[in-house]
Amino acid sequence: ENAAGAAARAMGYSEIITYSFVSPSTFDSIRIPADSPLRKTVKLINPLGEDRSIMRTVILPSMLDILARNFALKNKGVKLYELGRVYLPVDGQDLPEEPRHLIFGTYGEHENFFTMKGEIDALLQLLNVKPAEYVANRENPSYHPGRCADILIDCKLAGTIGQIHPLVAEGYGISGEVYVAELDFTGLQSALAPERV
Repeated sequence: ENAAGAAARAMGYSEIITYSFVSPSTFDSIRIPADSPLRKTVKLINPLGEDRSIMRTVILPSMLDILARNFALKNKGVKLYELGRVYLPVDGQDLPEEPRHLIFGTYGEHENFFTMKGEIDALLQLLNVKPAEYVANRENPSYHPGRCADILIDCKLAGTIGQIHPLVAEGYGISGEVYVAELDFTGLQSALAPERV
């Protein structure tokens, strides 16, 4: 975690920390289908309010909230990252799984898909993780259908990278291109490359 944070900061990203409690409406904000298993959540017994009534199963809306706040404050370019947990209910278990996700979000004049892809490749190398393969994904509703890829490591899905769908960005009040990469940080630990001699 320390190495990932140091690498992110070295690439110009600033760390954010967001709430794990979110609103059920966050799924609609990133166009998650009504029948998606991501909508199966841990509900709080005594929530502070409807906007903080469930535990998040996705971290993307949290990142977009902070990017939108920066955009509203007229910040012309922003690079942010968060290493945070998501909470995935498991049938037959009282407690959810709590994998950590590492997410990067950016917008600005010099930001694009290939810049972010290069940063992810550099991060994986610094963490001694096996190289990633990028496979186009035109079906992810949160992302631009022509600018989204699944990140595969050892032939396993390790994350997503791409431009946020214009309708999603517009819903958050952001005009222009927004790029996000999200990695299953907990899963990366099983994809460590053999130690170099």
